[in-house]
Amino acid sequence: MRARKKTKGPLPRWYLYALECADRTLYVGIAKDVEKRICVHNSGRGAKYTSTRRPVRLVYSEACSDVGEALRREREVKRWSRPKKIKRLGLEGPAKLGLRRRRCA
Repeated sequence: MRARKKTKGPLPRWYLYALECADRTLYVGIAKDVEKRICVHNSGRGAKYTSTRRPVRLVYSEACSDVGEALRREREVKRWSRPKKIKRLGLEGPAKLGLRRRRCA
């Protein structure tokens, strides 16, 4: 039997995130570091879907307790229609959607 690694501090959290692409479509994914993942999407090395729809910007994120919960939540949200995503994720209103450019380091 293998011994478990002892971790210092809290376990890393997983996040569900939603991006608005340049063509105003929504992309949903999961990541441990959302800011880093957005930069990867904007560099063209992220998901195939976002690579041709750059730039993208973060419009929603929520913390999940572990990768399993994040994957279940991602599957649930991806099944929703666009209007349902906008309503349930609180993306209604002029300040929420509408592309704004963001620079990555």
